[in-house]
Amino acid sequence: MSQIGPQPGQPAPDFTLPVTGGGEITLSALRGAPVVLFFYPRDDTPGCTKESIGFSERLSEFAEAGVQVFGISRDSMDKHDKFAAKHTLTVPLLSDTDGAVTEAYEVWVEKNMYGKKSMGIERATYLIDATGKIAQVWRKVKVPGHVDAVLDAVRGA
Repeated sequence: MSQIGPQPGQPAPDFTLPVTGGGEITLSALRGAPVVLFFYPRDDTPGCTKESIGFSERLSEFAEAGVQVFGISRDSMDKHDKFAAKHTLTVPLLSDTDGAVTEAYEVWVEKNMYGKKSMGIERATYLIDATGKIAQVWRKVKVPGHVDAVLDAVRGA
């Protein structure tokens, strides 16, 4: 099977997106420290909620390791704000409403659910090193244990 999306050693596609709490995040402006980007299909769905809560609960551990974490979906900022408030999420969420970033990371894929094909975000996580290069990639992520695996990777376990 061929690899899709940016691979380890390649530069992470740069972007500027709006972030919960106001303002914007530009990936290249975060150089000098590692960054975790987790792409998820939709706000307030069971798996996405578990994953976002998981990253929120461990956010201080990522911060201690010097790593910033961001969740990205194609939901609007309004939906992100409601989702974050409902579940008291502390992980910043980025809104990619036009899909440019999900396309750049090649996580906008054809999905097949119960025989119906549709386009959607494949749950994926990218660890980007301090120089802006992809360090590690997780595709087709299963939520249980995923936050632990990413935390182990940033700690160099």
